[in-house]
Amino acid sequence: MNLEDIAKKIRKCRRCKLYKSRKNAVPGDGYHKAKIVLVGEAPGFNEDLQGKPFVGKAGKLLDELLKHAGLKRDEIFITNIVKCRPPDNRTPSFKEIKTCSLFLNQQLKILKPKLVIALGNVAASYFFKKFNLKFSSMKKAHGKIYSISNFLFNFFLIPTYHPAAILRNLTLKSEALKDWKIIKNFIKKIKT
Repeated sequence: MNLEDIAKKIRKCRRCKLYKSRKNAVPGDGYHKAKIVLVGEAPGFNEDLQGKPFVGKAGKLLDELLKHAGLKRDEIFITNIVKCRPPDNRTPSFKEIKTCSLFLNQQLKILKPKLVIALGNVAASYFFKKFNLKFSSMKKAHGKIYSISNFLFNFFLIPTYHPAAILRNLTLKSEALKDWKIIKNFIKKIKT
């Protein structure tokens, strides 16, 4: 099984009600051998239309943040926990996250990333819960480096603010830029 096989399964998925309101499932996009994976919450309006993650205003800001860290989209893989847009861009339910995270786990097993960047509360709390880490808030967790290691996964996790949250609250941008500087420096360490 490869990423395209998983993408086909995602596009055909009917495991929850979100398929009824989606225009396109959004499996993820990027380099198929990426060692850096960004994980967001769920597709928004523009992502649903285009079938690609982070293509709207949040995507433009993400590109700026990636540039700040010396990264380009063609060398990373970007996906979301939930692959279909929740109506009215609401936060995905626990059931939707649980149902859809199966696909994310398959993607991570194939990619075997060295670093996962969790974009926002939903993504960060998912990883913290999955790997039995204590998550109290993004304010406390962002920019910190966590080691994830078990019989299936071995990677580092860095939570940071979701670009859409930054657009809603521009005071978060300076904190996010600090996070992306930490990410840039950490990437230098894991590449050597």
